[in-house]
This record gives sequence, C-alpha cells and structure tokens, in this order.
Amino acid sequence: MIPWLESDSLMGGAQQRTSYAAKLKAAGNKAYSAQDYPRAIELYSKAILCKRDPIFYSNRSACYNALGDWRKVVDDTTVAISMDPEYVKALNRRANAFEQLEKYSEALLDFTASCIIDGFRNEASAQSVERLLKIVAETKGKAMLEAKPKKLPSPTFVSNYLQSFRPQPFPQGLEEGAVLDDTSGDYHLQAGLDAVRRRTADAYNLAADSFEKAMEAGTNHEALALNWRGTFNYLRGDSASALKDLSRSIELDQAMTQSYIKRASMSLELGWF
Repeated sequence: MIPWLESDSLMGGAQQRTSYAAKLKAAGNKAYSAQDYPRAIELYSKAILCKRDPIFYSNRSACYNALGDWRKVVDDTTVAISMDPEYVKALNRRANAFEQLEKYSEALLDFTASCIIDGFRNEASAQSVERLLKIVAETKGKAMLEAKPKKLPSPTFVSNYLQSFRPQPFPQGLEEGAVLDDTSGDYHLQAGLDAVRRRTADAYNLAADSFEKAMEAGTNHEALALNWRGTFNYLRGDSASALKDLSRSIELDQAMTQSYIKRASMSLELGWF
C-alpha cells in the first residue's frame, strides 16, 4: 500500500486530488514499464478517481492493449477522445483495437482522423489508412456479392447442360398424373421434374424452387431431390452447396450414377483433382 493513498485528505480539495492523481500516474507508469499491467491498471484507475484526465484513460488503455483486451481499449480511448478530440495517440490506439475486433470501417475512420490531425506526418498511420481502405472495399464487395441473388444462366445453357446427362424416367409414385398432397415434398419434387421438361427460363426457376421446397418438406425420394437441388445450386454458381448435396445424395443411394458424374465434373472444374 502506498502511504499517501491512506490519507483522508484524498477527498479534500481539488489541488490535493490533482497532486495524488499525479503520484498515482507516476506509480502507474513505473508499473507499466515493469510490465506489471494489472498493477498499472489499478493505479491508473485510482488516478481517474482523483481526477478525470484523458491521459489517465489513455495510459490505462495502453495496459489493456498490452493484455489484448481490445474492447476495454476501445472503452478507455473513447472516453479519452471525448475529452480531447485531437488526442492522436488515443485515436491510433482505438483504431488498432477496432482493427483487432475486425471493425474495419471504424478503424479506418480513426486512422483517417489521426492522419488529418497530425498533418499526415505519421507514416505508419498513413499506411494503415491505405491497408484498411483495401480491406473495407474487399469486405463490402464480398458482402454485396453474397447478398446478390444467385440467378440461373440462360435457359439455353441450362438445357444444354441438362441434356448432357441421360434422361431418367420419373420414379414410381411421381409419374406424370400421380395425385399428391400439395404440401408434401413428393409433390414439389414432381413439380420440379415436370418443370425441367418445359425448358423455359420461368420453368427452370420454378424447378429450382420446387427442389428446394421438396427438401424442406421432406420427400420419399431424398437422394433424387438432392441430386436435382445440387444440380441447380451448381447452375446458380453455388458450387459448395452443390457438392454437399451431391455427396449426400450418393450417401443415401450409391446407385445414383448422375450424382457421381456431376460431383466429379464439378470437382474437376474447381481444380480439386
């Protein structure tokens, strides 16, 4: 225990509190230099109780930074910046913490603000801005692509692809004209198979949706439904889902020859062989 921390005068006048805060800060700096970060945090926290100062918050954030506690780094630097909006060191430290938390847009804003305030004299901060601009652009671009609805190619392309496989008759129970419960997976599977035969853009889109609904509702012909859903996932550009469906189709029915062929074709195209 530091003797002057026990004095009742700690709650005295502003001048005394400022004096104690300075002593606590100095002790905190010593603990920080010794890499005793928990002790330094304790001392800076007591200094803050004596006097709210952006430097104390920034120093405590440096301890959390050394410990990799990025959220607390953000909390303390945010307080420091609210007290001193041009506190470049706190801006840079918060930017680094944001980057560690993968909050790239926030990190970019802080590094940019730091560069502007510092007149772009800090080369490391300027390089961070360039690096984060690239990351933010790539992240947003990827998010836009993922959010973009996956569409089927032209009906001619789909027809040519499907015709490269030998046509199969409808399985028993799904023959044309069979009456099925319109809420069942078999009904949707039959609707999808029927739509494929019409070979139009609208029909192919209907088929893709029907095979998805067949799997959601549950069908007595799961291996076949997976084969077709995988086929249309592939045509929509979702190769990962397609391969997953085709592999599961083979697991359920090892006689599902077309699933083998389609999976092998996709794997070759992706360079997996």
